[in-house]
Amino acid sequence: MATTDSACIVGMYEHPTRKAEGISLAQLHADVARGAIQDAGLSLGDIDGYFCAADAPGVGGMTMAQYLGLNLRYSESTETGGSSYIGHVRHAAMAVAAGKCNIALITCADNQVATRQFLGLGGVSWRGAPEVPFEDLYYAGPAALYGLVAQRHMYEFGTTSEQLAWVKVAASHHAQHNPHALLRDVVTVEQVVNSPMVASPLHRLDCCVMSDGGGAIIVTRPEIARTLKRPLVRLRGAGEAVKHNNGGKVDLSYSAGRASGKDAFAEAGITPADIKYASLYDSFTITVVMQIEDLGFCAKGEGGRFVADGNLISGVGKLPFNTDGGGLCSNHPGNRGGITKLLEAVRQARGEAHPAVQVPNCDLVIAHGTGGSLAGYHGGSTVILERG
Repeated sequence: MATTDSACIVGMYEHPTRKAEGISLAQLHADVARGAIQDAGLSLGDIDGYFCAADAPGVGGMTMAQYLGLNLRYSESTETGGSSYIGHVRHAAMAVAAGKCNIALITCADNQVATRQFLGLGGVSWRGAPEVPFEDLYYAGPAALYGLVAQRHMYEFGTTSEQLAWVKVAASHHAQHNPHALLRDVVTVEQVVNSPMVASPLHRLDCCVMSDGGGAIIVTRPEIARTLKRPLVRLRGAGEAVKHNNGGKVDLSYSAGRASGKDAFAEAGITPADIKYASLYDSFTITVVMQIEDLGFCAKGEGGRFVADGNLISGVGKLPFNTDGGGLCSNHPGNRGGITKLLEAVRQARGEAHPAVQVPNCDLVIAHGTGGSLAGYHGGSTVILERG
């Protein structure tokens, strides 16, 4: 079922906390739900569809339906890591178009920093995963795995640490205008490459922050959206994909975004050249470079050169990205950055981003999430949004 013309985003909210001391996981989900519902001008009783991932407490949708008092006609708890919530926008649009629900709520939240329960991918249990008996003795953390991807990109395409550093530099230029960002100091390329090495070739400043918090999105059908006094943000196209190690035939040079982006652009009927702003998953600087290539903003191997010299800085470069500071500087709740990518994409399409970073005439935006690990199996979700 095509998502084009089937749904609009009418509400959004980002939790301001970055360390949720004294706030339960269920309460965080409730806080962001309430914020998004109020932003849309709706009430709790209007919600008849609910979407969450494994970060939701208990048994997900059922637990949160009881906690929030939701009377649901449709619920879903698809789990694809940080790409889950961008995928949920597509799923919500299809449910709305099929008449399974009228107004859908999507929430993401985590408090693992405050509780010091660092679960990696918040809420996910790896118990029973077939690779665990073979890999547990040789555990490699996320930075090491992404370091492999970066090292391969450098070997194959000549990408440099200085080019990767420009991704962090751009994020920091944007984060200085976000009062909720964890890291608000503008940094230089030299500071990035001279920061401590974490997993060669990735330095400390090539890595995202860890935080609590979360966010929520409201999706509904266009005829309902037009009755609300909020700027219209229409879902123009969407795509999802999963990439794995293909039975050992591993190719680290591309991500699932290659397939999800292709489908999203085909459905939207536009090209990357039409996009005014990009929200790109930034768990590490190499993640952004890979997505820029895989989504078609430049040819494979040219991502390093594309991001250099401020090309991602709003008001300066060709492709403004992550104007809230992104996961590299602002927020990465539960190690799941997909929801924050949606939130800033909606702000830009509405014209509600900070004036210092708001992209002029921002009528077409893209949000892309990666869930899992680029060095192993992972999901990719892409949505293209259009100002209504």
